[in-house]
Amino acid sequence: MKAIDRKIETRLGRDYAPRRILMIVSNPATLHGAPVGFFAEELTAAFYAFMKAGHRIELASPRGGEVVFDAHSDPRTPNGPYANDLVSLGFVSHPRFAALMQNTMSIDAVKVADFDAVWVAGGGAPLLTFKDDLLLHKLIADFYERDKVVALVCHGSSLLLWSRLSDGQALAQDKTWTGFSDAEEAQIDKAFGIKVNAYTIESEARRIPTTRYVCGEPNRPFAVRDGRLITGQQQYSSDLAAQLVLEALDDQD
Repeated sequence: MKAIDRKIETRLGRDYAPRRILMIVSNPATLHGAPVGFFAEELTAAFYAFMKAGHRIELASPRGGEVVFDAHSDPRTPNGPYANDLVSLGFVSHPRFAALMQNTMSIDAVKVADFDAVWVAGGGAPLLTFKDDLLLHKLIADFYERDKVVALVCHGSSLLLWSRLSDGQALAQDKTWTGFSDAEEAQIDKAFGIKVNAYTIESEARRIPTTRYVCGEPNRPFAVRDGRLITGQQQYSSDLAAQLVLEALDDQD
């Protein structure tokens, strides 16, 4: 008998105290003449994990209103690379969940006290729409300063380049975090035959001496928890980062 045949293991599910989580995605933008939005899986994978845990979720965007999946990540895109993303396909096909994308709450209507955590998805638009959005920068800093869990994935973590606390200190100061890497940016540039983004998270982060940007192998799940700050490298890291959020929320009991 093989050793693996002698292994006996049991596991139990977990119960979570109900929480309220704000999920933020970018409003649509145009990049190199093409429409871009947010990366589907970076919302839907975490949304599903939080929903299964019994948490209440609200969806917001900087300007409110309708938001869209990046066509690249949309499972409905003909011959697209994410046609097998069943969670995103189910989300956008579900009457109640699809309706959330038609009329998101604007961040100027958000009351931080109403939530226990904030999650920010990445995608094609954030590097364009997040950089100069001072209200969004302040909102993320407010969540952190009020002892909430702050999670950012992929290009959503670009907010750590700009968000500052009320004393002027960068939220990312002395923090270890990740985001879409330069190696992954190079792969995207090669795939599309152009330099897609004018700047990159990794290159900008490495110019900041008071922060610690780290990354894993390209296109491999990699997430970091530094206290209440949680970051995921790219879409493949959404599940890992979501689990870290659940653990961080439990730690606040």
